Amino acid sequence: MSLCPPPVRGEPPVIFRAGEVIRVRGLVQGVGFRPTVWRLAHACGISGDVGNDSEGVLIHAWAGTSTLNDFVERLRSGCPPLGRIDFIERRALHERPPPSGGFRIVASTSGRAHTGVVPDAVTCRACIDETFDPASRRYGYAFTNCTHCGPRLSIIQAIPYDRPNTTMAAFALCAACASEYDDPADRRFHAQPVACPHCGPRLWLEQADGSLAQGDPLDTTRRFIRRGNIVAIKGLGGFQLACAASDRAAVAKLRALKRRERKPFALLARDVAMIERYCVVSAADEVLLESPAGPIVIMPMMSMTGRGMPDPFPGVAPGIATLGFMLPSTPLHHLLMQSLDGPVVLTSGNLADEPQCIDNNEARQRLAGMADAWLMHDRDIARRVDDSVVRVMGGASRLLRRSRGYAPAPLRLPRDLAAAPPVLAMGAQQKNTFCLLRDGEAVVSHHIGELENEETYRDYRTSLARYQHLFEHDAGFVAVDLHPEYLSRKLGIDIAQQRHLPLAEIQHHHAHVAACLAENDVGLDTDVLGIALDGLGMGLDNALWGGEFLLGGFVDFARLGSFTPVALPGGAYAIYEPWRNTYAHLSASLGWRRFAKQYANLDLHHFLADRPLMLLDQMIDDGINSPVASSAGRLFDAVAGALGVCRERVQYEGQAAIELEALIDTRTLHEEDDARAYPFDIVEKGTLLLIDPKPMWIALFDDMLRAASVPVMSARFHKGLAMAIVRMTIRLLVPTQVRTVALSGGVMQNRVLFEQLNARLAACGLNVLTHRQVPSNDGGIALGQAAITAARALASAFVEPRSTSCA
Repeated sequence: MSLCPPPVRGEPPVIFRAGEVIRVRGLVQGVGFRPTVWRLAHACGISGDVGNDSEGVLIHAWAGTSTLNDFVERLRSGCPPLGRIDFIERRALHERPPPSGGFRIVASTSGRAHTGVVPDAVTCRACIDETFDPASRRYGYAFTNCTHCGPRLSIIQAIPYDRPNTTMAAFALCAACASEYDDPADRRFHAQPVACPHCGPRLWLEQADGSLAQGDPLDTTRRFIRRGNIVAIKGLGGFQLACAASDRAAVAKLRALKRRERKPFALLARDVAMIERYCVVSAADEVLLESPAGPIVIMPMMSMTGRGMPDPFPGVAPGIATLGFMLPSTPLHHLLMQSLDGPVVLTSGNLADEPQCIDNNEARQRLAGMADAWLMHDRDIARRVDDSVVRVMGGASRLLRRSRGYAPAPLRLPRDLAAAPPVLAMGAQQKNTFCLLRDGEAVVSHHIGELENEETYRDYRTSLARYQHLFEHDAGFVAVDLHPEYLSRKLGIDIAQQRHLPLAEIQHHHAHVAACLAENDVGLDTDVLGIALDGLGMGLDNALWGGEFLLGGFVDFARLGSFTPVALPGGAYAIYEPWRNTYAHLSASLGWRRFAKQYANLDLHHFLADRPLMLLDQMIDDGINSPVASSAGRLFDAVAGALGVCRERVQYEGQAAIELEALIDTRTLHEEDDARAYPFDIVEKGTLLLIDPKPMWIALFDDMLRAASVPVMSARFHKGLAMAIVRMTIRLLVPTQVRTVALSGGVMQNRVLFEQLNARLAACGLNVLTHRQVPSNDGGIALGQAAITAARALASAFVEPRSTSCA
């Protein structure tokens, strides 16, 4: 079938050949875009050339005007699978076409980088088939790839994305691979990681004593896993630790060695059919699992959906109703899973909260005592990239962690921000990412992690420097969080001082809301009501916020409401010991004497009576290490502690809320009359409206006296809280013309609360904006910081640090 239409009958032959320079911007390097242009040009009879440069792809083309128009339309519709066209710019070219005619691909040119870097992509179907084809010269090869798949961010060291600028520069192409690499008609044309067993990276298995295992490394690795061993595997963006998911002893050993007591592990399955043995896989889940990004997808367990099945992997995700599965991302993983009967645990190669290893020698040292063997290769990893995590909520995919497969694809900002100066946004303390804003785009980094860990903070600094070098980013502003103890803030202040740049201090929850606005293409003049629910963030009044209702847009906001502030007795201890929040809430709502009188028979009363309550009362009364916080996250902890869920201590962030959500009785949630949901009051305090949980606590304690089940009480709490937030929203919006609501913050990762809010707010006729491209948690903070700073710079509203009007 012809790619270009034939001339209309009767139309005179084209004599004049117009010349055009066609500039294509977007994700157009390293995705097979130039050979696509080459094929279209040849099919349409266009002469000229195409090449990469620092701004994207540049085409010189000569043909009839109608042919050139059609050619450009074909470019738009025929973009390669991993590519993304943002703009096509055309201008006349008055030079004569080359006398030789024809169309060719020319060498790349360098310059200041304006083009994006394509994320790493999972192995495409053609390469999988080739890897398992005994007749192929890449049969069984763990590094098969083409322009439609394979490593990108994890191997790139400079732009443009050409082989000399990647870690594949160390591998000289053999004649066969060079022929593919140089042939525009081949799907491996300029596939920078192209290789084969004769010229590419090699694979081997090292045992704990340092000796090389004999035989096929993958066969031996499978035997190790079947025997209950733990194997360190050098993956795409770092080392991973693997063991059999069904081997309870191996999983328990892995938990102990990683110091990861309860946090769920991710699972690797051979195919979707294997996952369907254990999870309910929706059509949307399957699309995500098989997408080029290949993330970990969170799905409900069969055993938790009324199927009557026991938990198949009791040590993998204790206390929750979901499993996180991914499919093989590389030929190595496909080959590994080929003959394994069940899933394997596949988790990052590190201690809890540390960055995963990427270097062979580093892995040998840091994973010694954890791994029984190391499946290694000799292709260097340029930068550490974790697996991304996604969950389908409210009928759409929501990123919980944005990394492999998604980062660092640039996000197009609202048009109003296109002319903003470059901004470096430092991100938050937890779930850190940073952001480089320039040319109307935001490059949000891959997931970095928790900066209080020394190794992670070192990786943060290294990644920050490498991104700025890679994208040749020259910041005009540095944006930081208000919290004085955030390491990202301290580093941002140092950078601003060293470079003599203006420092923008951005309130945490404003950044949450702005990130949601940025990815939803909201303009500078649009106001919304932002609902930002999370654990803690520094407020404009130097108090801790965490359940906020903010009216405004990018430039400024007004705080109209919040959750009722409650003390955190013990400060950080209250984050790790939910019972402290339970006691603080019941003291604030009822008082201990009333609680002890009315609810003395409850197990909760017996538990709390054995705690040092007089000391806690004194700390709260005197304000000693007991800051007051309007935190939605701590309310969830308090309710979980009251119901005996993670009452004494949590082992990872958000555990109490996650396990409380997992216990929800779905019949109560969806079928019980809303009147039985736990009530909340809305009260006025000065200029603020507050969501007051006092009536909720009375209803919950009364249900406990009636011996209601924890799943029923969890459902009534979640539903009642969603109803209270909707009531608050409507009340706040009545005096305004605003009819758009933005949902953000880490608490919005709670599927039940999120879906209840989304549906109920929409039913009230409101336009509800939500996150899809960046996480609602602190992984999206950097985007919001960058967008606010850019908007203020454009609006000439940039204010000095700590302004109380629009900080």
